[in-house]
Amino acid sequence: MKFLISPTSPYSSKVCMAARFCNIEAKCATVVTTDDPDILIENNPLGKIPTLLTDDGKAIFDSRAIMQFLNRESGGMLYPEDPSDRTDVEVLEALGDGITDCLLAQAYEIRFRPDDKIYQLALDRQWEKVARGLDRLQAAPPTLADGLNGGHLALAGMAGYLALRFAGRWEVQWPWVNEFMDAFRAHYPALAERLPKHA
Repeated sequence: MKFLISPTSPYSSKVCMAARFCNIEAKCATVVTTDDPDILIENNPLGKIPTLLTDDGKAIFDSRAIMQFLNRESGGMLYPEDPSDRTDVEVLEALGDGITDCLLAQAYEIRFRPDDKIYQLALDRQWEKVARGLDRLQAAPPTLADGLNGGHLALAGMAGYLALRFAGRWEVQWPWVNEFMDAFRAHYPALAERLPKHA
């Protein structure tokens, strides 16, 4: 199997960490989405990452579909069997991914618009959503005490992206992020190697 990824992508990070945790062998191939590389466009018409290419010729996207695939392939290592517990983990993943969506929207606004066209109101609105999400997690900090799950991996990818792109804007107000990531790195150092980073 092969992942089409970007090293800076928090969603790429999430699925690569999940595959490693599930002991599923998958190569990671870096692609530049703005170049519309053939291998990506031919397998994912949206031209988005991550995209997983399976050994039997399937292309799976987006990250949540990939996570569900990895969970099935691993015999349920990423999500609990109990329906109520599973819903809790899926909601945690949705919150982590939702915060990530808002972070990426800000990064794209700054990256792809000329300075005089950047819409500050849009940036502020996205940061408000980030703040509300981080507040929710600060009120009930996630813990790894009962083991790792798909929701934790979404949070790790999101937190890694916060550190990569938004240093200095969150550390004081939301200390749970560093506390969670310290525990994550201590318990899962091999997975932490896949956190978002500059290429």
